[in-house]
Amino acid sequence: MITLNQIQEKLAYAITHSNMTQTAIANALNIKPTQICSYVNGRKMPALDTFANLCKLLDIDTNEILCQEDF
Repeated sequence: MITLNQIQEKLAYAITHSNMTQTAIANALNIKPTQICSYVNGRKMPALDTFANLCKLLDIDTNEILCQEDF
């Protein structure tokens, strides 16, 4: 079973290992940098539209983040 914690960990990993700063990601998504920090620290999950745009921006597969490749 997939847990929210697993999704948060994969999302945080993708953000921290991207070639972009958290501020640059936030600016590209038109959100506050503190939101990106909250995603990295596992305090919050992005809204669905923000999640989709974040994955597109970072060029990562949503299925990977959502642990769908594990099935």
